[in-house]
Amino acid sequence: MIHNIQADPLDFGNYGFQMASAMDKGEAVEGFVIQADHLRQQALLYMSRILTIGQSARGLLAMGEYFQRLRTLSLLWTARSCDHFYPTQHSN
Repeated sequence: MIHNIQADPLDFGNYGFQMASAMDKGEAVEGFVIQADHLRQQALLYMSRILTIGQSARGLLAMGEYFQRLRTLSLLWTARSCDHFYPTQHSN
């Protein structure tokens, strides 16, 4: 969203359009998240109907491990991105 707004603080002509565009994109992301949450709820509901308790437990553990790895990867990616934009100073 921040990339959609120009850096020139004196250019007010396009600001309203850019803000509306950014808000539309934010609403689209919100809709996507709501749909993903609904899908998650439906998957858990159907999972309990077709799997045994042991199978469900193993599946939930596997999902937990997957999301933990995804969070770790995200943190590594974020740290790499910050290092790219703000290189550290090494003194010799």
